[in-house]
Amino acid sequence: MFKEFKNFIMTGNVIDLAVAVILASAVSMVVNGFVSDIMMPIVGNFAGNVDFADLKYVLSPANVGADGDITKPENAIMYGKWVNSIINLIIVGLVLFTIVKAYNKTKKPAAPAAPAGPTELDILKEIRDELKKP
Repeated sequence: MFKEFKNFIMTGNVIDLAVAVILASAVSMVVNGFVSDIMMPIVGNFAGNVDFADLKYVLSPANVGADGDITKPENAIMYGKWVNSIINLIIVGLVLFTIVKAYNKTKKPAAPAAPAGPTELDILKEIRDELKKP
């Protein structure tokens, strides 16, 4: 059983998958950094200097004691983080679309299919016709 597992793990598909997962996590960090550190400030600037991550709808405000300590934290719906996630998805989707489109342009067009030969039925009809001839 151990030998079978070793053979399974050492196949090219599993190694390729492991490399892809590691590479995807690295690319994810780069993309998240690009979106949060570069694109979101630009989007926020065009939206009237708004940081979407701070947008929220307060359901119940925080209770602050006389000494300034928060006795009960506020209860809020943080919809701004969700807006950030949607913008992140749109930007990543646009970038991936652009990359795939550029990649598809570099590929050679598929060679035209060879003309199909006669089918089995056509050959049998030809034989029948030849046998009918005098």
